[in-house]
Amino acid sequence: MEYAPLVNEDDEANECLSSDEIELKPRNILKINHESKLRTNLKPKMGISCSSILSICRNKAHKTQPRNIMISRRDLNSIWYPKNVIRNQKYNILTFIPLVLFEQFRFFLNLYFLVMACTQFIPMFRVGYLYTYWGPLAFVLFVTMLREAYDDIKRAYRDKELNSQMYTLLCANGRRKKVPSSQLQVSDVIVIQKNQRVPADVVLLQTSDKSGTCFIRTDQLDGETDWKLRIAAPMTHSLEDISVLISEASATAKIHAEPPSLSIHEFNGVISWKQDEPLTVESVLWSGTVVATGEAVCCVVYTGSDTRMVMNTSKPRSKAGLLDIEINTLTKLLFAALVLLSMVMLILKGFRGPWYRYLVRFFLLFSYMIPISLRVNLDMGKTVYAWFIQRDKNIPGTVVRTSTIPEELGRIGYLLSDKTGTLTQNLMIFKRIHLGTVSYTNENQAEVSNLLKQQFRTITTPIHENQLLMSSAMSSSSKTRSVVKKTEATKVPEAVKALALCHNVTPVFEEKISPSLDTSARSTDDKNASTPTTTRTSIIRRSGDISSLPDTPLTGATSLNTTDASDIAQLLPPTDVTYQASSPDEIALVEWTEQVGLTLVHRDLQSMTLQLNATQQLFHYQILQMFPFTSETKRMGIIIRDEQTNEIIFYLKGADVVMQSFVQYNDWLQEECSNMAREGLRTLVVAKKTITPEHYQDFEQRLMKARLQT
Repeated sequence: MEYAPLVNEDDEANECLSSDEIELKPRNILKINHESKLRTNLKPKMGISCSSILSICRNKAHKTQPRNIMISRRDLNSIWYPKNVIRNQKYNILTFIPLVLFEQFRFFLNLYFLVMACTQFIPMFRVGYLYTYWGPLAFVLFVTMLREAYDDIKRAYRDKELNSQMYTLLCANGRRKKVPSSQLQVSDVIVIQKNQRVPADVVLLQTSDKSGTCFIRTDQLDGETDWKLRIAAPMTHSLEDISVLISEASATAKIHAEPPSLSIHEFNGVISWKQDEPLTVESVLWSGTVVATGEAVCCVVYTGSDTRMVMNTSKPRSKAGLLDIEINTLTKLLFAALVLLSMVMLILKGFRGPWYRYLVRFFLLFSYMIPISLRVNLDMGKTVYAWFIQRDKNIPGTVVRTSTIPEELGRIGYLLSDKTGTLTQNLMIFKRIHLGTVSYTNENQAEVSNLLKQQFRTITTPIHENQLLMSSAMSSSSKTRSVVKKTEATKVPEAVKALALCHNVTPVFEEKISPSLDTSARSTDDKNASTPTTTRTSIIRRSGDISSLPDTPLTGATSLNTTDASDIAQLLPPTDVTYQASSPDEIALVEWTEQVGLTLVHRDLQSMTLQLNATQQLFHYQILQMFPFTSETKRMGIIIRDEQTNEIIFYLKGADVVMQSFVQYNDWLQEECSNMAREGLRTLVVAKKTITPEHYQDFEQRLMKARLQT
């Protein structure tokens, strides 16, 4: 059986198919036999083409059925998937003239001029030359068509630019090919560089960061300017060479994904290769987002019309401004006055002879009450306004995507914001913390810092033999008491530690530029200096340096004075650190804990390190589970293991209306949240629970089982 390529013979992507496809021909034969049997069963009963029935079934299948995708094996796709082409045009060659005419004549003003011009073809109604009616109308339609064609050509140019962007395709034979975005297909493995747009909905397999994470910008998808963290599948990220996953035909990696849907906040899937691992929304990059850090190796899952961005985008439509609607309404009123005036003139003349002919002639003579020049001036003015807006030096880079409604910019009376972050530039400041019996504000930071130093000093004090006996006696006696009253000295450090640990913030800091850099490096940094702090290209994670420091055997905290000079040189001062997170609320919390003396100095997928500023001591924590914030749950949680005490702690924070049903009952929570809300503050409730190892093991097993059941 001769092999038929999936793409053209001269296409570069066709060279990426491996030679192992010869062994897969029986599956293709079975598929052909199945289709021929379907044709045989359908031919006697139905009078339509069997090929059209098969195409309809395939089109519905890729929309409704879950996907079993063999990674980097195009030939094993049993279902037809749409091409990865972006198309935002409103017209094509065949539909341009009919649709433009329909959109123009559905307004009463243009329809009125058309009827008036058509009456001049009847000799008994003719009152002037044909060009006096058809000339202005043809000019209006000509200008409108030029404007619509220009706007649609600009859309086609933008689509062509997006569809022709080049991406690196990883082939089964280990080669890399550059292919345009429009030629990508489901199951392809591609490499997305930093600041490059994601061409399709893809599953993240590997990143250039050793922790398997990367940040993306989603401002073109959901309007959020903050970066969002994405995590590669641990099974694929642990591979030293991703080509092993692609080229191994005996154990082909597979991704089981849900059918295409509209939700950009949910995704269910499983990746299988030697074992099964669940995939969540944190492992997926949606089309239209931009990779902000490093480079990412991804597998294409949804293309073209199946992507989240296209499914959430409405079809282009013709827009009408308030000015057009108002003029259309005034035209109807003038038309009613025109009819009334014609009837009055007919009554004065009398109903003698062919009165209907005189009525129409009176109507035509008074038709200039509705000037067609008004329509000409409107169309010409809109085109000129759009031209001036794009070339205004005060607003450089402005793009007018439609020249139909530029005058609407001058009619803005109210500016409505969807949320406070749009007006406050997503900048939050920590104002107050309430612990039930006492409240602390920014003016009490010194008191909070003193309580924090006292608490950690008692933890890190050397333990003598008699103190060990005393502590063991106290621990044995404390087993009989289930309730221990916490004092203010213990509540404050616990609250600060909870805020410093319960988040999804990653500390980053700028590179130190040495004086020996060459001129080209300086010019590159000068270009990057114009970008915001959170989008600078010269950032390094605090990873490896701190986690590699040795721990003391008793406390697990390490002083920076015990490290080598090279390790200290690699740690920048706290003033150079910047925090990156998907929410400004979490950044405000971490910045406040840094101000009171407990700084987040290291964060990756498995661990977190805090530093006590007063003594330069490090406290290490292992991250066991992360539960990100969602709009449905309105809360965020994290399970960590304290390496100092080996305790497993569950921290949970969220909105007060949600957390009131989770925390232990008290008589002050609801009242204090209401008081803070009345002052204009955004409230957040943080809770803590200590979990036994047995309880956590049982929970972890049930959680993994639930994630694998997609």
